[in-house]
Amino acid sequence: MTPSKAPMFRELTREECDALLARKHVGRIAFSYHDHVDIEPIHYVWEDGWIYGRTADGTKLRALAHNRWVAFETDEVSAMFDWQSAVIKGALYLLAADGVRGEAYEHAVEVLRRFNPDALSENDPVPDRTVLFRIHADQVTGRQASTPPHGSTSDG
Repeated sequence: MTPSKAPMFRELTREECDALLARKHVGRIAFSYHDHVDIEPIHYVWEDGWIYGRTADGTKLRALAHNRWVAFETDEVSAMFDWQSAVIKGALYLLAADGVRGEAYEHAVEVLRRFNPDALSENDPVPDRTVLFRIHADQVTGRQASTPPHGSTSDG
């Protein structure tokens, strides 16, 4: 009898989701406006239950001004059935250098510079991305697919 090579699927723990989110720096943000749903890739930094990112002024921000609830996903893929994925659902907060979220803005700059030291400086590789935001992780879920090691079966 040939051993089964069927992939195994499981839920990730919160700790595994946090580790995946911390390792990666590219994800996708999904948002909706009226009956239109969109998804866009973004660079991000994960810290203490928050996604920190930045974007340029445009359509995405106009949509988010009407509905700040978003979903965010990042993945780590090594093969068709060897991957991990973490999904966050929560509220997106735009940050401004002045006003009530000024301290959060300064913290966001610090966090983003850990990933890209030139962020928001004269050497910034994407100087048009001047709008900072953070997404609170109200819900965090994750999934993993893996193939059994050679010679083993999926039922243990």
